[in-house]
Amino acid sequence: MKNTVKTGRTDTLFVMIVFCVFAVSVLTVLILSAGIYRNMTDISRDREDERTILSYIWTKAKSGDDAGMIHVGKFDGISALFYDEIIGDTLYRTAIYLYDGWVMELFSNPESGLTPQDGMRLMRLDDLWFGLNGNDTIAVHAGDQVLFLHTRSYQNLHREVSQ
Repeated sequence: MKNTVKTGRTDTLFVMIVFCVFAVSVLTVLILSAGIYRNMTDISRDREDERTILSYIWTKAKSGDDAGMIHVGKFDGISALFYDEIIGDTLYRTAIYLYDGWVMELFSNPESGLTPQDGMRLMRLDDLWFGLNGNDTIAVHAGDQVLFLHTRSYQNLHREVSQ
């Protein structure tokens, strides 16, 4: 009789240990899966933000591209894309740039004395910069996405996005 009771306790103890190992394994997998899902969601959201701002810039460029009116430069030392337009007899400039983690837009007279913090916040983004890619192409870099703008001063405006 004593031997049966010991065997029953050993069996119960073994089942409890297996159950605890299983429960800990399931909990670990759930915690790791939640972290992976959160990271993938963040990456997806960041890429969508990059595509959104590139689409915005492309649309803006397409609607305002007169010969020589779109150019890349520095706005108080910050890489910026400029759209110039003449209203009446006055030159106005729209600047798009990244400032304190925000894509900003500022429409003003270049002589106004406004600074980058005076712009309007469009959206949060980690990385945005502008450069020239040849004589006729402006490269817009947002994260790992790149938009190439071929300005009208050379040829029709085309949209090319690479990753």
